[in-house]
Amino acid sequence: MTYALELKNLRKSFGKTDIIRGIDLSVNAGERVAVIGPNGAGKSTLFNLISGRLHPSSGEVLLNGQRIDGKTPFEINRLGLSRSFQITNIFPKLSVFENLRCGLLWHTGARYSFLRFLSNLDDANARTEELVRQIGLERKRDVQAVNLTYAEQRALEIGVTIAGGANVILLDEPTAGMSKTETSHFIALIKHVTVGKTLLTVEHDMGVVFGLADKIAVVVYGEVIAFDTPAAVRASAKVQEAYLGSSVADAQGAGH
Repeated sequence: MTYALELKNLRKSFGKTDIIRGIDLSVNAGERVAVIGPNGAGKSTLFNLISGRLHPSSGEVLLNGQRIDGKTPFEINRLGLSRSFQITNIFPKLSVFENLRCGLLWHTGARYSFLRFLSNLDDANARTEELVRQIGLERKRDVQAVNLTYAEQRALEIGVTIAGGANVILLDEPTAGMSKTETSHFIALIKHVTVGKTLLTVEHDMGVVFGLADKIAVVVYGEVIAFDTPAAVRASAKVQEAYLGSSVADAQGAGH
């Protein structure tokens, strides 16, 4: 069976310090997986290994059956994986429309050609207009990104992340810093824009985790100690002892 994303005995050490200690994980196409764990568990390192920002010490990362460990982030993105970051990563002086169009240029075949007028790229412009509507920023279409609210900037980054047509999306703490109202809206947005795509997200808000994920991977000290449905993870004594503790009961209410 070919998985959308598969990790095989993935390990990463910095000197004598083992950060990722033999992670195995298989994610089916179209699944939404939340990666949770305490601070220092290795979640960000894991995302960096998958997206090519770091190379593993050993083990394999496969994207749609093809090994990508050792490839650059650029190459991995072209193979169909895109990632957002904890810190909003957009062009502040470009408008919403221009930010999204930048993300589309390669995917539409235009590449970064400076010999063509961007206004004449009909396919890219039409798709960009669709993306503006998809992320709910029609009224801010021509506003510079620096002048958007924080939640709007995060929505724009999600749009840029999906603009290239990647079928595997990595979101690193997408709702961090948002109010409850903004978070609720953002969960709905993520669900909407990732329909049919495979999603991995690192998230600390248990309400977001249980409200968004089909499966949850619990990472503790660089190892996956559980990978199952939210209900099974919530009921796991091992997970409660290692990480969730009393927050499980609270999360059950927050996820509804």
